[in-house]
Amino acid sequence: MVDRSTMPRHFIDEFDLSREEFLQIVRRGSAFRREHEAGAGEALLPRRTLGMIFEKSSTRTRVSFETAMTQLGGHAIYLSPEGTQMGRGEPLEDTARVLSEMVDIISVRTFSHEALQRFAAASRVPVINALTDLLHPCQLLADMQTFLDHAGDISGKRVAWIGDGNNMCNSYINTAKLLGFELLIACPDGYEPDAGLLRAAGDHARRVGSPEEACRGAHLVATDVWASMGQEQEQSAREKAFSGYRVDMRMMQEADEQALFMHCLPAHRGEEVDADVIDGPMSVVWAEAGNRLHAQKALVEFLLG
Repeated sequence: MVDRSTMPRHFIDEFDLSREEFLQIVRRGSAFRREHEAGAGEALLPRRTLGMIFEKSSTRTRVSFETAMTQLGGHAIYLSPEGTQMGRGEPLEDTARVLSEMVDIISVRTFSHEALQRFAAASRVPVINALTDLLHPCQLLADMQTFLDHAGDISGKRVAWIGDGNNMCNSYINTAKLLGFELLIACPDGYEPDAGLLRAAGDHARRVGSPEEACRGAHLVATDVWASMGQEQEQSAREKAFSGYRVDMRMMQEADEQALFMHCLPAHRGEEVDADVIDGPMSVVWAEAGNRLHAQKALVEFLLG
């Protein structure tokens, strides 16, 4: 069992890891993928339990964490507000303290980043940010593993972010600073990323005037849906604002000839990306999605190690 007498390591944002720790997890995720494809692997975390708190719906996050724990020899428990005392007003801190007595590690997928920070402060076991409205750091582990597997070291490379300055964009900003790549962001006025994170990134991340400028010479082009969960009522307004920000072959031709395309999914073909891009030879989105499993195995192993 986890030693609850010491302060746990959490993964709330990218800077909870050093650069070398982040890369260690990414490399370990690649090794886990190779083992899995070879039909190898062993139960490294027997009798360990992951509690998974979901206030937002999910496909990839839930399946990847549950499968990760199974492959590591442990167990995962899905917890929703409707099925627990959280839905009846139990304080976050009380839930964190109770779960700390029963499980070895906790992942939380929620709206409020501040609420996640409060939860982690009260927990005596490691807490993983499985997505908040501010950040999505687990996805960046998978994205960086995918780049490593297909194109090598991302340090010094150029990355283009096209579209909404959302939690994914914010996590790309943090990761650009942590790993030392250049991030060019193209987003409409009014849909910028977090200003504080952008300032803190310094020369590693900046907003540019057009998607074409962002893509020029990029080694990786990434995007996301125009309306994230909880923003569905803004769909019509966002479609108008993001006109001209769809990633198409014209944009990809501005990028490096060996450029990769990524999308954290789900994708809406004909909105934020054209079908011939996401389903074309530059796209690595399916490997990217699969790497959620392997990167998160590496993360759980690291936090419980």
